[in-house]
Amino acid sequence: MRWTYAKAGVDITKERSVVKAISEVVTRQTSSQGFAGLFELPFDPFHLLAISTDGVGSKVLIAEQLGKWDTIGIDCVAMNVNDLYCLGATPLAFVDYLAIDRPDEQVAVAVARGLEAGAELADIYIVSGETAILPELVNGLDLSGTCVGYVHKDRVITGEQIQVGDLVLGLRSAGVHSNGLTLARKVVESAGFAYTDPFPPNPERSIGAELLIPTRIYTEVLELMARCEVHGAAHITGSGFLKLTRITELGYDIYNPFEPQEIFAFLQEQGDITAEEMYKTFNMGMGFAVVIPEQAKREALQTTGGQIVGEIVARSKGIRVGDVRIV
Repeated sequence: MRWTYAKAGVDITKERSVVKAISEVVTRQTSSQGFAGLFELPFDPFHLLAISTDGVGSKVLIAEQLGKWDTIGIDCVAMNVNDLYCLGATPLAFVDYLAIDRPDEQVAVAVARGLEAGAELADIYIVSGETAILPELVNGLDLSGTCVGYVHKDRVITGEQIQVGDLVLGLRSAGVHSNGLTLARKVVESAGFAYTDPFPPNPERSIGAELLIPTRIYTEVLELMARCEVHGAAHITGSGFLKLTRITELGYDIYNPFEPQEIFAFLQEQGDITAEEMYKTFNMGMGFAVVIPEQAKREALQTTGGQIVGEIVARSKGIRVGDVRIV
């Protein structure tokens, strides 16, 4: 069977329709820059409050299979703070929401350790949280959170400055991160593997351990934005490289992409997934992308240790990764 994200149960097109329908009803909205929201502070004319919310998704099902709960908290923090970085915002505080079907102190403590580790990596504080026991609603565990930060009004990254010829700086991912796991799980399970089975390219690790590698927290982006001119930033999460369309309608020529980690080749082979579908679902080795002007190239590379993966091109050229046309 040739797997796609939609066949696995996640149809990105239909998801966008749902979001659009909600947006048409909710009229009490403020500014949004695609990855997070902005709110004017009545007591501070110079700064904006930045807010993001996200969860770990079906990655928790792999944690459950392995009985390993101490890393998904890092994912939860990462999914939120990385979105704030896309606006140029500095994260400050985080609240978590843990929904479980039954009380389990050991699991809760392990999840909390991950949240604490994520907060330390991001240099933020966990100021509160909520734990809900919902036996009739939740089967197992779900983890999500909300992060708040701030950004100076003159430093908000909107994408409006992006122009043809700008460079795309890519930052390496740690692996699958916390998106596309519904497809990854379907591929692994339909191929007859258990999550405890050795990962074929690296038998010293299990398949599940490879999928549980935590999402990177891109703290270096803050230093980059302090030292260089940045025209746009994108957190590559669900829908993969399609996330690049959130910051500009112009096209992308990703002529020097990262070599994807071995987990992606494994999933593609086992699921008979097309290259186009892979780039529309997974980060494929690039977890964060920053658009910079040519003159910022040297400083940006030194600051982040990233890689120039491509450049901005005309809108008509869409998004291309090597020979693969994404859109």
